Amino acid sequence: MATEPEPPGPARRTPPAQSSRSAARDGLARRPAGLAAGRMTPLVSRGLPTRSGDSTPDWLEPAMAANGIGSFDWDIRRDVLEGDTRACSILGLDPGRFDRSSGAFLAMLHPEDAPVVRRRVERAVAELGQCGAYYRTVFPGGQLHAVRFRGRVLADAFGRASRMVGFVWDATVELHKRERAGELAVLREERSRFIKEAARALSEAVTVRDVARVFTELPLPGLPPDGLVLASLEAGRLHVLGASGYNSEDMHPFHRAPLQPSHPGAEAVRSRLPVFIGSREEYAERFPEAWEQLAERFPRSAWAFLPLIASGRVIGVCLVSFDDDRELDADERTLLTTLGGLVAQSLARARLHDAEHELAAGLQRVMLPRTVPAVPGVTTAVRYLAAGSGLQIGGDWYDVVPLPGGHVGLVIGDVQGHDVHAAGIMGQLRIALRAYAAEGHPPAAVMARASRFLADLDTDHFATCTYAEVNVDYGVVYAVRAGHLDPVVRRSDGTGVVMPVVGGLPLGVAPDEEYRVTRFSLDPGETVVLCTDGLVEARGMDLDTGFARLCEAVGRDLPARGESAQDPLELLADRIASQAADSTEREDDIALLLLRWDGPAGGLAAQQLRRRIGQADLARVAELRAELRDALRRWGVPELVDTAELLASEMVTNAIRHTDQDAMFTARLYREPSAGTRLRVEVEDESDLWPTRRTPGEQASSGRGLMLVEALADAWGVEPRGSGKRMWFELVAE
Repeated sequence: MATEPEPPGPARRTPPAQSSRSAARDGLARRPAGLAAGRMTPLVSRGLPTRSGDSTPDWLEPAMAANGIGSFDWDIRRDVLEGDTRACSILGLDPGRFDRSSGAFLAMLHPEDAPVVRRRVERAVAELGQCGAYYRTVFPGGQLHAVRFRGRVLADAFGRASRMVGFVWDATVELHKRERAGELAVLREERSRFIKEAARALSEAVTVRDVARVFTELPLPGLPPDGLVLASLEAGRLHVLGASGYNSEDMHPFHRAPLQPSHPGAEAVRSRLPVFIGSREEYAERFPEAWEQLAERFPRSAWAFLPLIASGRVIGVCLVSFDDDRELDADERTLLTTLGGLVAQSLARARLHDAEHELAAGLQRVMLPRTVPAVPGVTTAVRYLAAGSGLQIGGDWYDVVPLPGGHVGLVIGDVQGHDVHAAGIMGQLRIALRAYAAEGHPPAAVMARASRFLADLDTDHFATCTYAEVNVDYGVVYAVRAGHLDPVVRRSDGTGVVMPVVGGLPLGVAPDEEYRVTRFSLDPGETVVLCTDGLVEARGMDLDTGFARLCEAVGRDLPARGESAQDPLELLADRIASQAADSTEREDDIALLLLRWDGPAGGLAAQQLRRRIGQADLARVAELRAELRDALRRWGVPELVDTAELLASEMVTNAIRHTDQDAMFTARLYREPSAGTRLRVEVEDESDLWPTRRTPGEQASSGRGLMLVEALADAWGVEPRGSGKRMWFELVAE
């Protein structure tokens, strides 16, 4: 305990200084041996006489009585402590528990203060000097008191410590002041910490709903409210955003209601200053009209109406109410005013965020297809997860395009950037690509035209994209990739595998880029999964890890169709999307498109293949041969593959080389009980020029097409149509 300033002391009984110094030099003075077991050990005088003190002045007693000061006298040798009536009262001495010894005196002190008092007294005795201390003591009734004392050690004629005399006075008032000051210091620290934590929590609140939740859950230190209400002000009407301590029925009459001029909240809005009301009587006196509506509805006793001001404009009001009458002091009013400022800034930011987010969501809804068209033979599911806030709208998109001949096109893509400009480009590109696909262009041509279209926009943006055309008749997929991700396929055994697709440059980078097609087949029930990079790539996750996680999610067990109320494909889409939504590493938007090839009834592929071949599109002939091979194997007539492929190639090549129109290729398999299994292949064109059988020489490189057809086909012919012709051949399976 720190030593306090000395009060005015009584007349001192000072021994001759010369005697003391001489005795000390001669080694005659013996210093106290300290305290043992809580008692001060008195000096042994060995029978030497002590020096008597001077008499007390007559004026000292009235002065001490007037100031409530008592005196004490401690005989160090005999360890006997004596005091006047005031000292005993101040010290709380009880004859039943106090034997007038120093040990009993120390036992009365607070455990934290006793060692301090003991050390100071020991030092004073050893040095024949003065000491003083502030200490706490517990009275017999259990009350905690505080005492200050000041004493001086007197020596005998031989310079040995003999007595300590001094004064004591009550310092309990100081104790209460210290306790109150400590409580205030703790409270100020708590409030300072509260403001920091509230500022942090409000700064992390993104939406208006988040701000309302944070505000209504705030614990005001030293100022526990009974109710909290947060309301925005729009066109003179209150919009209650959140409340605690009030139920929804209490708030319903005020929601979207005009703010009455007589209401204290209106006064806070007009003056832009907080309105503090300490009691119900004060409310009734200051705002009588509003009080008539409030008196029976809300049994509160004190209120604080805080205007929410942001950018020089009042955007709302928050209410803090209390159960009991409360006159808020300056610190409490400052705390509430500061809180109102924090809430106002956070609410303004959240309202702007919500407005931007709604605009972005509206743009996204317009850009993406509202519904995915249903195509017989396949089932599709789509998901979109936005990661950006405000106007950070992504350029991710998906689309499902019905194609001629009952086929279906799948599109997944991502335009560079996260802004409204990227979203606008995405919308234009999606429409263009959809149009190219719907016209019947092959996948490579669709992608090449989309790349030229984006380059012609001259936007300095590029896009990645994967386009896949699915032959619904027999489950063959023709995929083209422009800087995008490979698809993932869920096989019939439940495993998820990455399907490698030959890639090209992103759209818009090289307008003359030629894209290559990758062909792969699906069995009935197998699923193609297309996604954007936000699903498999993040700051803390590389692409290989992302694909491994995706394949693991795709490959997990699913219920069979009919076992669940929801289609298994929708369950799979939800599983993949939820895994991505739960990830804390995700920073990009995610578009997800799934297609399951259901196959025809009975599990057999349709017995027809129909394809349009573009004029002079010789590359398409090779694709057609592969499709025909796959179809014949699926139809169960692999023995016809070689011959059918050769003859079909000759007929299609003749049609697109010797005419200036597209050609339509059709292959059908007929199973007739009487005639057996028969394959009929037809090629239609718009030319009136009929094929002519030629006899080429040995060195000729062409002209043998009709000769091969005539030699290998079981039947063949040419039939006129309204405009153009149809050339056909048939093969009979053994």
